[in-house]
Amino acid sequence: MEKMKPFKSILLFGEPGAGKGTQGRVLGQLPGFLHCSCGDVFRRLAPNSDLGQQFLSYSSRGLLVPDTLTIQLWLTRIQALSATHQFLPSEEILVLDGIPRNRHQAEMMAEYIEVILLVLLESANKEGLVSRIRRRALHENRLDDASEEVIRSRLREYEAETEPLLNYYPEAIIRRVDADQEPIGVLQSVVTLIRDTTACHARS
Repeated sequence: MEKMKPFKSILLFGEPGAGKGTQGRVLGQLPGFLHCSCGDVFRRLAPNSDLGQQFLSYSSRGLLVPDTLTIQLWLTRIQALSATHQFLPSEEILVLDGIPRNRHQAEMMAEYIEVILLVLLESANKEGLVSRIRRRALHENRLDDASEEVIRSRLREYEAETEPLLNYYPEAIIRRVDADQEPIGVLQSVVTLIRDTTACHARS
């Protein structure tokens, strides 16, 4: 069987509440891009499927889904989109947020994706992030995420996992964006980075 060619990909990284999901959804509406978030992959699982049952066995206990299962779920989703022509790998760039979550996942995904840009949304206003996550949790009726203790735990977990993850990728593809701007300012910064990167790849 012919080895699958890696998908050209852009990674969106940022603390919980930094806005990577918002930016990803907007980018996914642009021609030539497909947005895929780890959360969307999990939410689209059929509860009665084998993979859905495996996911529920962890999520129902408040546990993180193991890396191997996470990558399997993600790859199954991408392959399904490709098979139904909702994703055209030869013409579109994947915009990923929430995955890879750590260095081990990045290593597992290396054979599937060619990362051309890593956008890191950075916020100096940590209290603002906490407030934003609480508002979002209440708005979306995710009351377990509205706990300040849970939110601060997620922020600490992000910090612990992100440094090794960033060290895995070449510094040359990492670009930092101020997430404390207005959302439209963040989008303008991200789009400019993507435009410059894709133009560079088109010439190479």
